[in-house]
Amino acid sequence: MSVKGRIHSFESCGTVDGPGIRFIVFMQGCLMRCQYCHNRDTWDLHDGREITVDEIMKDALSYRHFMKASGGGVTASGGEAMLQPEFVRDFFRAAQAEGIHTCLDTNGYIRKHTDVVDEVLDSTDLVMLDLKQLDDSIHQNLVGVPNKRVLDFARYLHQRGQKTWIRYVIVPGFTDDERSAHLLGEFIQGMDNIEKVELLPYHQLGEHKWEALGFEYQLADVKPPSKEVMEKVKSIIASYGHNVMY
Repeated sequence: MSVKGRIHSFESCGTVDGPGIRFIVFMQGCLMRCQYCHNRDTWDLHDGREITVDEIMKDALSYRHFMKASGGGVTASGGEAMLQPEFVRDFFRAAQAEGIHTCLDTNGYIRKHTDVVDEVLDSTDLVMLDLKQLDDSIHQNLVGVPNKRVLDFARYLHQRGQKTWIRYVIVPGFTDDERSAHLLGEFIQGMDNIEKVELLPYHQLGEHKWEALGFEYQLADVKPPSKEVMEKVKSIIASYGHNVMY
């Protein structure tokens, strides 16, 4: 029997959520409350629509040529994909059986480490892990939850030797300062499973979703970071021995 999952949507030819051209499944539900979230409509755990692994694979396989020709594959994103680990596990297993690369895009907020978490990771070719902020007080202000579980998950990925890309959003006033960059660099220093660090400049493209849902977008007055700020943060993190890009 094909496992069911609850998804928000999927994108057939994504180019920014992993290598190559990717079929991206945006899972429904998230426990973080990022002030800058551009997918505010994915938070509700009970919204979206149900779909089986067989059904999503039928859609994904229709783009197999584009994925394979570009070195791409499938990505489970969100919302937060690891809130539905059984579905992601079976989706990834089915994709790998077809020779398709799998990528898990996650915030790492794993509530309980169970066997299914390892089963997902065993079927994952690449993890893209969002590290929001290493200072826990700022982290809680910015995304609404402590960062301990996220950092524990990052350490576990290193322990497993799991191929990982780190994503770090540069939000002026929250994550763009030198101290925060040093904290991130120090934390991931020596983690040889990390292939690169992607710096993502904050943007306001999701503001309209907040307004449409009747919520106030608290960062309306925050402007995207300058190139000088991006270069400064890049230089600091790179000094700890990692490939950094934006």
